[in-house]
Amino acid sequence: MPELTDSRLARPDGQAQAFQVVVGTADLLEGPDATARVATQALFGEIVDVFGHQGDYAKVRSRRDHYVGWMKASDLSQEVAEPTHKISALRTFAYAAPDLKAPVQCVLSRGALLSPTATEGQYVQSAAGWLHTHHVAPLDTLEADPVAVAETYLHTPYRWGGRDSLGIDCTGLTQQAFEATGVLLPRDSDMQYAWAGEEIVDWKVSGALKRGDLVFWKGHVGIMTDAHHLLHANAWHMAVAREPLDQAITRIKTYYAEPIGARRIHVSSKSGITPVWKTGA
Repeated sequence: MPELTDSRLARPDGQAQAFQVVVGTADLLEGPDATARVATQALFGEIVDVFGHQGDYAKVRSRRDHYVGWMKASDLSQEVAEPTHKISALRTFAYAAPDLKAPVQCVLSRGALLSPTATEGQYVQSAAGWLHTHHVAPLDTLEADPVAVAETYLHTPYRWGGRDSLGIDCTGLTQQAFEATGVLLPRDSDMQYAWAGEEIVDWKVSGALKRGDLVFWKGHVGIMTDAHHLLHANAWHMAVAREPLDQAITRIKTYYAEPIGARRIHVSSKSGITPVWKTGA
């Protein structure tokens, strides 16, 4: 059972200073080194607290899900603008001018945060560049179905620690899917299994699972698209794939282990609520 004192989540020692991500996607690493493993990612506009520097890297804690790690200092800015909007499309371009023929300055993925400063025609200006209004929405614009969001990532390449539309892992997928509905999940599978939703005791009974339920293995999670099919970012397909749950269980059992359980999140009652795991310091 993870604890809030877990080193992945515990607030580092020292005084915090707010910084903002100013690249399309910033890797959060396990150490202050270019060869360190990616633990997760922060998207453009997300705010992190910086607790110190080592070489070219900053020790950070994400305000979004409290994950702790190291980021390139060059990916961050001391100038912080409170986000009011977000990217609502799977992926979009930020242009140098309000013109679809203008040079692309940055690629942004679903959930990137924006503070628009101007509007011209069908474009809004942000620190990333000019974005088409069809791909931008106010922060309080929420999706109703996390599975429909997850399905937009179908065939996205698998990437350990990934959270964007160019590469995503299993918990990055479930995080992105539920956050679009206003439900924030912790980052890792053990945390999601411990803290997300309610346990489905009879999940092994045929027909007990339904659309939106999460099925867990140790170190892995997928989301059900209906009573019998699983959508998950996985290293077998090296992509986000949909397959029969029985098929996934059989294959994963052969190479790894059997599922450890399933959980159900009631979006209507959890949307917009600060989760208990995030109420700590």
